[in-house]
Amino acid sequence: MKKILIVGAEAVPFASTGGLGDVMGSLPAALAEQGDVDIRAVMPLYSAVSADFRTQMRKVCEFTVHLSWRQQYCGVYEYKKGAATYYFLDNEYYFKRPALYGQYDDGERFAFFSHAVLDMLPLLDFFPDVLHANDWQAALAVIYLKQKYNADPRFADIKTVYTIHNIDYQGIYDLAILGDVFDLPESARGVVEFDGCINLTKGAIVCCDRLTTVSCRYAEELQSPYFSGRLSAIICQYAHKTSGIVNGIDLSYYNPTNDPDIKFSYSVDDRTGKAENKTELQRILGLPESATTPVIAMVSRLASHKGFDLVRCVLEEMLQWDIQFVLLGTGEAALEDYFTDLANRYPSKVGVVLAFNKALSKQIYAGADMFLMPSKSEPCGLSQMIASVYGAVPIVREIGGLYDTIKPFNPETGEGNGITFVSYNAHDMMDAVRRAISLYENGDLFATMTYNAMTHDFSWSASAKGYLGIYNTL
Repeated sequence: MKKILIVGAEAVPFASTGGLGDVMGSLPAALAEQGDVDIRAVMPLYSAVSADFRTQMRKVCEFTVHLSWRQQYCGVYEYKKGAATYYFLDNEYYFKRPALYGQYDDGERFAFFSHAVLDMLPLLDFFPDVLHANDWQAALAVIYLKQKYNADPRFADIKTVYTIHNIDYQGIYDLAILGDVFDLPESARGVVEFDGCINLTKGAIVCCDRLTTVSCRYAEELQSPYFSGRLSAIICQYAHKTSGIVNGIDLSYYNPTNDPDIKFSYSVDDRTGKAENKTELQRILGLPESATTPVIAMVSRLASHKGFDLVRCVLEEMLQWDIQFVLLGTGEAALEDYFTDLANRYPSKVGVVLAFNKALSKQIYAGADMFLMPSKSEPCGLSQMIASVYGAVPIVREIGGLYDTIKPFNPETGEGNGITFVSYNAHDMMDAVRRAISLYENGDLFATMTYNAMTHDFSWSASAKGYLGIYNTL
């Protein structure tokens, strides 16, 4: 039986801020379903982890982590989630914080976490065949394994996979804290040094046995300076060990046939409830209840790289058409102000909710006819997959995971599950929306495209098989 340990800083449903949490929450179970694998995952025990989960945990051990001159307590708690085992590393000094990230000492916090992950293995008598670390917060687990633990025969046969979920976050620190904070020997300087700084992502790329990203296209894009956050030369150097595997989504959670967060249930074969959810969404947002007016939605963090500069450029022009635009999200103040003003000026056409609201997001997916994602960069993206499952046809730019998951609809053949455009250009995006509306006005073609979107396989099963294939090569 293969033994796999997945290491990451967050996981749904325990504590999460984004796509990494979805992966950590879903991939272990999907891997366990493949059979003949012992899957375990580990993350910090944040104060955000609710008492409901804590009461179901079992403390399995405690020990002291020696991080340079520091000596810090670490408790290990175990939680069974289906066929997967989750470990939570407890230290209130580091993890009893108001937020998961963005603390002044994040480097030290996640150095402690990575060190503790390896220190706990002998106490659990669990030495995995593969240690799979995710993003910069877990990068040091890979680096420590190769640079500090490699002389211990118990660790010698552990292979490593490192997954980059978003290259924009690399773990960059001053070289002066190489030993004092990160407890790395001087001999590791060349491994982690990049551009005059410590770069933990660079160090993990060098040290790992296999490097993965969250889509095939993103794996290619990272070899280009435009997308790579200056690491393209390093990634090109290790291209021989790099693969892309598209994320999946949890189809038991995102399922319009039994979703408690939407007003009316429906299925791909009976979409009556889809139309009723559209009326409900219009009612919630105070928009005119029109069955024939297409509703175009966005559920997103309000950040420029999500394509909002394109949207701002042409949205008022598009509002002259017979459409309604719906937005849910929070983010940059300038964008929040813009959409608030737009909703005030076009109350019968624009509905804006500046919040993070999971239940409302699913009502929007269920009520929208189309879903817009014009991203400048998108490593994988989950929203286009969720929208597809709920029958909101994706309109996306052909980038990263959007390219891998959404294929342009061909009216001649009836193939394809969305509308796409290539250039990062506002009027190209507007043309894609216009094409979607034209198909909407042809009910049969739009129904075919919606059917293709809803029946596309976005499950974790294919992704899990891809990761198992990589584990097997090691």
